[in-house]
Amino acid sequence: MRICALLLSLGLAGVLPVPAADNVMVEQIVAKVNADIVTRTDLNRARREMEANLKQRGATPQQIAEAIRQGEKDILRDRIDNLLLVQRGKDLNVNVDSEVTKYLGDLQRDNKIADPDKFQAWIREATGMSFEDFKQEVRNGILTQRVIGQEVYSKVSIPKADIEAYYEKNKAQFQRKERVFLREILISTQGKDAAGLVAAEKKAKDLVVRARKGEKFADLIRDNSDAVTAKQGGALEPFEKGLLNPALETMIWDKPKGTITEPYKVDAGWLILRVDDHQKEGQAELADVEAEIRDRIGATMMQPKVRGYLSELRANSFLEIREGFTDTGAAAGKDTRWTDPALLKPDTISREEVMQARTKRLLFAIPIPGTTVNDTRKSSSK
Repeated sequence: MRICALLLSLGLAGVLPVPAADNVMVEQIVAKVNADIVTRTDLNRARREMEANLKQRGATPQQIAEAIRQGEKDILRDRIDNLLLVQRGKDLNVNVDSEVTKYLGDLQRDNKIADPDKFQAWIREATGMSFEDFKQEVRNGILTQRVIGQEVYSKVSIPKADIEAYYEKNKAQFQRKERVFLREILISTQGKDAAGLVAAEKKAKDLVVRARKGEKFADLIRDNSDAVTAKQGGALEPFEKGLLNPALETMIWDKPKGTITEPYKVDAGWLILRVDDHQKEGQAELADVEAEIRDRIGATMMQPKVRGYLSELRANSFLEIREGFTDTGAAAGKDTRWTDPALLKPDTISREEVMQARTKRLLFAIPIPGTTVNDTRKSSSK
């Protein structure tokens, strides 16, 4: 059985005695948050995940180093935020079972893994954790968002007059070029034999018929599209006139919203497009940009309100921070000095307790809305 290596705060990792066979050395506790703890391993893992996310976005090594330098000061704060919100969600009896089931179902469907056992094995390989641990982290991540929505967002309203004033003051920002908004379904023909090519064309034609008869295009995308955009509901970046293949542009440019094209052969397979919207050139009307303005104003309003709410949670919680670590979201006047000298000494814990503690780790990939300057919210769900 794999035993976790432990690093202790006093620099004694190389000289500590080897624990008994049924014990492992406990890792350093950085903070106590009511009945939960934050460990050095938690913070190191968050730092690694931050780096991995930046790499996925194509950041350069220099950009990654600078982003980590700027962001690592808030890692402990974010960890405490998550624990407090999960605890609050449990106090409020917030139930997110249906959201968790949907999230996992969508993830399994998006990756086209029909067999449940193979899906769980894929999760273990992709995340390095058991399926149950991953499921618990998904649950905690969704729970934090639900608590913020229920306790903060739902209590804030943006007056219509504020939206109108913002529009009048920033009209120049709402000058629009003519653009068309599209969603796609791609039926791949890559690597298929003659029979497979025929089947792909028939499938594409059948999907057009089903879409035109009223089946939800989003569902058809989810269940059938082989394009990388399938995970985003098939949405493409908006196109200005002249940027599309001329044949495709003729098929969609002057067509009304909701138009479904015939299958069009491209190198990768058969392409089906749906016209989601056609934005005309000129000054956008207030009604067309109201949701965007609401999001902009909300982003400015929400961050201090969310931080204020998290400060209230801190003020009403048992919270201790080990010397040498800083909670950048600390509540004013709250005494969080470490008062348990026993935990400064090496200790041991059973393997079973270590494994149980793993289930308390949170899913850092699901952010808490409103807690960072760069937080963005979309006005429509996908």
